[in-house]
Amino acid sequence: MEAAKTYRDLKVWERAHAFVLEVYALTKFFPEDEKYGLTSQLRRAAISVPSNIAEGFSRWNNEDKLRFYNIAEASLAEADYQLLLAKDLKYADPVIAHNLAEETKRLLTNFIKSIRQY
Repeated sequence: MEAAKTYRDLKVWERAHAFVLEVYALTKFFPEDEKYGLTSQLRRAAISVPSNIAEGFSRWNNEDKLRFYNIAEASLAEADYQLLLAKDLKYADPVIAHNLAEETKRLLTNFIKSIRQY
């Protein structure tokens, strides 16, 4: 397997990007009064995941890389809770987004473990 040349070559980034796109599609249907509340917060948390993966990829040492990948992991947990909240408030049924979040979490956890081994 060839080493990734850019963050776009990373499967974990691809899944995180798909997660953001799904969150945007889902939040289009949230109530208007959530525009500056849950809609904005969920989108920001989701965007933070692939953004921090991209930024971490550009760092030279593993300590810096891990800092950004850990932020991505925390943002993913934040977004996952917000999806649960959206479901409980009956704004949407975020099954697809939740599944993408779970897959991204699995990939990100394994990715972080592989960096720590070096």
